[in-house]
Amino acid sequence: MFQLSPQDIHLGAAAAGKQEAIRQVAAALTDAGCVSAGYVDGMLQRELQTSTYLGNGIAIPHGTTDTRDLVLKTGVQVFQFPQGIAWGEGQTAYVAIGIAARSDEHLALLRQLTHVLSDDSVAERLAKTTSAEELRSLLMGEQQSAEFQFDVSLITLDVAADSLMTLQALNAGRLQKAGAVNAQFVSDVITRKPLNLGQGIWLSDSVEGNLASAATVSRPAQAFVEDGEPVALLLTVSVADAQPLAVLNYLSDLLLTNKAERLLKADAAGVLALLTSEVAEESSVLSAEFVIRNEHGLHARPGTALVNVIKSFNSDITVTNLDGSGKPANGRSLMKVVALGVKKGHHLRFTANGEDAEAALKAIGEAINEGLGEGAA
Repeated sequence: MFQLSPQDIHLGAAAAGKQEAIRQVAAALTDAGCVSAGYVDGMLQRELQTSTYLGNGIAIPHGTTDTRDLVLKTGVQVFQFPQGIAWGEGQTAYVAIGIAARSDEHLALLRQLTHVLSDDSVAERLAKTTSAEELRSLLMGEQQSAEFQFDVSLITLDVAADSLMTLQALNAGRLQKAGAVNAQFVSDVITRKPLNLGQGIWLSDSVEGNLASAATVSRPAQAFVEDGEPVALLLTVSVADAQPLAVLNYLSDLLLTNKAERLLKADAAGVLALLTSEVAEESSVLSAEFVIRNEHGLHARPGTALVNVIKSFNSDITVTNLDGSGKPANGRSLMKVVALGVKKGHHLRFTANGEDAEAALKAIGEAINEGLGEGAA
């Protein structure tokens, strides 16, 4: 996680236009010892290649790959423009986060920033605050509630188990390892029979020892019967706030429509998607997987190229980083795509639902193979 100090934040700035704003940001990066003086040319060139506007009033000006050797150390400089800067295509930036990063260090930085900035209310506060400390705290996510822990690392499939006790112990231990529960939770969950929700789905939790909100899933390699009741999947939740309720709502919808078998057939990324988002029926959805070959992953430029391809089609398209959290993201949102933290060699799954889904996936594959504007690897 990158660190940001109030000295890196410039409130109440003003500029006549985007180029002047970028020059101010570049000068601050130079003064901070992050880049050599010539880095500004790369930042201006980057804007000519593709806009660095992310959305929600936020822009992230940075240099080109050709000027990466001018980066002396990774760092950021944040400029607030309360009056707004026209960033092109009807977009107005109120906060510009200048980034200097060597190699792919910026991906982790961007992932953190975009996670914070994806909240519309946070973006508005960033634009209006008169406190550098508040702006720093917002960017660092210090004013957010703890993030709900639930990703593919907390989903285990094909478990060699023929008893609920085995699944209970596995789930409880995984939550404890994640720091979401304590030993009291583990003891209580293991000694109490989970709730049978029907269709082979079971739920376990405890009112004791919940330290943070999280969820975990175990699915046996073969469904089995215990005390005359089928067991095909166990979901265990720790509840410290209302965040796990969304997962339970998605699960409830699947059960009420007698579609729990979708959870029993999906891979880990599919299970995660079903429990955290609306997922269309498989009969109407096409999917494809591609490997990112860009040397520095999906930073802003190739990310923008990918999003532009997706936006040229009418289908609803999601992107899942199978080597990341496994959570699907809206392919039309540059912020959410960049936040996936995609690095070279990562496998992405694209799902498309719509009349032009097949054409969309074909175009996406071609764009990725061609390097997303950076040339084929």
